[in-house]
Amino acid sequence: MPELASDLSFSKKIQKVKASGIRIFDNKVSTIPGIIKLTLGEPDMNTPEHVKQAAIKSIQDNDSHYAPQKGKLELRKAISKYLKQTTGIDYDPETEVVVTVGATEAINAALFALSNPGDKVAIPTPVFSLYWPVATLADADYVLMNTASDDFKLTPEKLEETIKQNPTIKAVILNYPTNPTGVEYTEDEIKALAKTIKECHLYVITDEIYSTLTYGVKHFSIASLIPERAIYISGLSKSHAMTGYRLGYVAGPAKIMAQIGKVHGLMVTTTTDSSQAAAIEALEHGLEDPEKYRAVYRKRRDFVLKQLAEMGMQAVKPEGAFYIFAKIPSKYGKDDMQFALDLAFKEKVGIIPGSAFGPGGEGYVRMSYASSDENLRKAMKRIKKFLQEDK
Repeated sequence: MPELASDLSFSKKIQKVKASGIRIFDNKVSTIPGIIKLTLGEPDMNTPEHVKQAAIKSIQDNDSHYAPQKGKLELRKAISKYLKQTTGIDYDPETEVVVTVGATEAINAALFALSNPGDKVAIPTPVFSLYWPVATLADADYVLMNTASDDFKLTPEKLEETIKQNPTIKAVILNYPTNPTGVEYTEDEIKALAKTIKECHLYVITDEIYSTLTYGVKHFSIASLIPERAIYISGLSKSHAMTGYRLGYVAGPAKIMAQIGKVHGLMVTTTTDSSQAAAIEALEHGLEDPEKYRAVYRKRRDFVLKQLAEMGMQAVKPEGAFYIFAKIPSKYGKDDMQFALDLAFKEKVGIIPGSAFGPGGEGYVRMSYASSDENLRKAMKRIKKFLQEDK
């Protein structure tokens, strides 16, 4: 094709934003024949059969017209009921819940609705690399808070110090259990953070997409303590192995949600009918489904941790999600990119360099154990061989 005319420039904002480091690396190693990929947060298990049948029935019943922009009321009621059970908050399904195209769109809609030029968003890292590019697109600045020295948890002290240095911070983003570390906060830790957030008059955007996947600890939502300041985001991608359905939701105070709903409508109009039908079924009749996934993931987590320990690789013990965050061998220093590339091309195991997740991730790699038992066994053997030959 001919080159575009020179006067047709592109958005400077878009050009400034980098594509996901996770996807870039995954695409790079996916071309390697025979590679075992532990790269993406993609459950290897299938969506529950009764949930699939609900989606099929929706299609067969010609449920193919525009749904209400905020989502089908039946689904919003189911979400509201579920959140009452899990957080204790009574969200009004009419005014305080919006169904989105995955949690990703919910994050976008929330940041666009909150942000004015000059506002700042505080983001603890290492964390999923979506948040700061979206903040940029929403005309907000961002401040990344390295939590590596605090066991990968944001402390009230670090948040307070960050606010002192950046008085225009308007919101803090929390993601827990955390991607990529699997770290989960205790109830006391969340209470301490909530106190600081309230005293400093901030919003908290709390992404709790992994809340059903915890191991031996009980998840406690910060939204239950400061509902007037919390924008709660979740979905069914991880809990019910429904990543491809692209079904998420966001809940919060009515005044905030009116703006988020407006952004959502302008972005996507509404969410797919069949996905909403599946979500209704999952929330009304499938609340026990995550338990079987959790049992499988816990077994895999323990296997991978044991294997890595025997190889001499230190790793954070995850209390949630389905990732292992492991320290790379000392000979690589903090060059996690080179370690991940060498492992991919020499022994055909794909993992994500920790630097893709922001400050504090350098010198680590993320491995997803949301893969089959067979793949995990093979991957651990290959990693062991690589480490032995790479001494």
